[in-house]
Amino acid sequence: MKWTIIEIKSNVRTQLIDITNRVSEELMNTGVQNGVCFVFTQHTTAGITINENADPDVTRDILTGLSRLVPMNGEYRHAEGNSDAHIKASLMGFSLTVPIINGRLALGTWQGIYFCEFDGPRHRQVLVGITGK
Repeated sequence: MKWTIIEIKSNVRTQLIDITNRVSEELMNTGVQNGVCFVFTQHTTAGITINENADPDVTRDILTGLSRLVPMNGEYRHAEGNSDAHIKASLMGFSLTVPIINGRLALGTWQGIYFCEFDGPRHRQVLVGITGK
């Protein structure tokens, strides 16, 4: 399996960053036609998800909804003051798997891969693993 690192820079505290094209570029560099692509973040206050990438209001609505579910200020005990970011990251998840079919990520028409920043702005990394033939 070939693993590469995608560097990501977030600009604000909470942000969904579309990384679909960058993951697709990593796939093209391998020449794999059929297989699996793994996307993983090693950060505990950031996540990875797949969702609609056609309407930017969707990402805004996701962030708004998560803020309602897990407000920044709560009865948290974690001393760093970013407990909400840890919870939101756990809700979104830290990895995903996408099939590779005919040299392309087998995403639906409206789907994109998003890096989910919950404790920015920061410099982050995402691991992309590609395997197949």
